[in-house]
Amino acid sequence: MLAEAVFGVLGHSLALLADAGHNLSDVLGLVMAWGASALALRPPSQRYTYGLRSSSILAALSNSLFLLVVTGGIAWEAIERLLHPSPVDSRVVIAVAALGVLINTGTALLFLSGRKGDLNIKAAFLHMAGDAFISLGVVLAGIVMLFMHRYWLDSTVSLIISALIILATWSLLKEAARLVLHGVPDNIDTDAVRRYLRGLPDVAAVHDLHIWAMSTTETALTAHLVMPQGFPGDGFLSDIATTLREQFAIVHPTLQVETGDTEHPCALEPEQQV
Repeated sequence: MLAEAVFGVLGHSLALLADAGHNLSDVLGLVMAWGASALALRPPSQRYTYGLRSSSILAALSNSLFLLVVTGGIAWEAIERLLHPSPVDSRVVIAVAALGVLINTGTALLFLSGRKGDLNIKAAFLHMAGDAFISLGVVLAGIVMLFMHRYWLDSTVSLIISALIILATWSLLKEAARLVLHGVPDNIDTDAVRRYLRGLPDVAAVHDLHIWAMSTTETALTAHLVMPQGFPGDGFLSDIATTLREQFAIVHPTLQVETGDTEHPCALEPEQQV
């Protein structure tokens, strides 16, 4: 990343700068994830009763916003240069991008053997392989510029890379924004959770159901269960917690049992009430 950034400036190559920005996304993602993971280990306090788990959500949001701003700046400059092409040091572009191909390919090979048994390893393998192909595209553009002097290719390649970054970042931004607003994570079906709770023995109704993310990996739930026959015991709640964790990846459920007494109705029963 540093080599592409430095030589991108020295060689007047936006394609190298765009690829450096793409690799910067990997670095920032790792650094922010590490920092958020460290903060998430802090125990709860009187002021932060959930601890600092939500810092992982803020890290993802900050990372995506920063990338969109940087990529937008590169794309703007690429359009300017596309209208007024300027010479590019093609040899520098080829050499540095080729180094990127070797590094990204070597990194991808580290994940090759484990990609079939672990989804995260497979995602890492595909990501690094994609980075290698992007760097290869920069190499090919550099070769064409070297022999045919088509300097507009530099701006075109940088726009393509910028578009790929925006496409990859946009979904991250939407998900991070949803989690910041206490939205339900993508991997959880609210209707399925409601059906499960409503189908439990002696449960007549379910209301005030809320599902939100405490972090990028931990989900919480609160709900009121209407059980006219009364509280069924701690074992009942323990079984629900186990099922919610195993089937829906909800690790922090809080359930309130009510009898449905019409003389003392729950103020949070209406769906529009929060």
